[in-house]
Amino acid sequence: MKHVKNILAVIGLVVVVGSLIFAVQSKPEDFVQAKSGEQGVENDKNVADGYRISAIEIPEDLNFAGEPVPVDDPEVMERVDREFLVNTYWQSNALLLMKRANKYFPIIEPILAKNGIPDDFKYLAVAESALIDVASPKGAAGMWHFMRATGREYGLEVNSNVDERYHIEKSTQAACEYINKWKKRFGTWTLTAASYNAGPGGIQKYMNIQKVDNYYDLLLGQETGRYVFRILALKEILSNPDKYGFDVEQEDFYKTVPTFSVQVDTAVTSWADFAKLYEINYKILKRHNPWLREPHLNNASRKKYVVEIPNKGYYRNISAGE
Repeated sequence: MKHVKNILAVIGLVVVVGSLIFAVQSKPEDFVQAKSGEQGVENDKNVADGYRISAIEIPEDLNFAGEPVPVDDPEVMERVDREFLVNTYWQSNALLLMKRANKYFPIIEPILAKNGIPDDFKYLAVAESALIDVASPKGAAGMWHFMRATGREYGLEVNSNVDERYHIEKSTQAACEYINKWKKRFGTWTLTAASYNAGPGGIQKYMNIQKVDNYYDLLLGQETGRYVFRILALKEILSNPDKYGFDVEQEDFYKTVPTFSVQVDTAVTSWADFAKLYEINYKILKRHNPWLREPHLNNASRKKYVVEIPNKGYYRNISAGE
């Protein structure tokens, strides 16, 4: 019996060694194919269809608001390249930004132009909020991501009833005033954009310590150090979608909904009831007036507010019984 066990042990050892030799000699792709199954077939199809992951050619004339980027600096080029790669190959996000930009840029662009702000600053709003009315973990809100105190400093009403940081026209005007103020202090649009992220005091502190006055020469924190480079990438990709592999037709973009204005200078006990007067519901009213933060308006001061109502027929009619 002992002799038989020894023979079986030898046979088992031979099988194990043989398996290892087969594994070493087999091609890696054999294992990938066996593991992936149908995925391998799909990958082959993608390759056959011409899909490739490749490096991105960076434009030589890269600039922010007409101020050239020192692309001959290898360290700067690495940082530029990172943002181009991240924002190009995050295709779903880039496509959403293109769709939203078609809806909101026509509102933002004339306000920037009226205030003498370079058009490139609309991409700062993209970098800040992805053109969504959201609040950051630190409490910055609206598409331009104003903090409460800063919003009030630049003329926005911010309270429990009304928060004009979510009012796209008024917050864009406030952003213009901020940008123009700090452009006079820092001298360049690029440093001004960086100060929007880090705060003017933060940028000035870095400049004083490091004794330089150029954004591309400053050693900054991770977020601000990437900030302008991300804006540059977003500007280029959203301006030239075809160049970066995005097939987008005009009908794919989100559209601005036509509205008319209604003035309100009294308290409103229920915005839901108010909405029904115009055959819409509370959700649609809020979609067009995100600065209304509560389902009512106190308005003890009888201040005049302008509420946007979508044109009749754009949405389905909503009766009081629905």
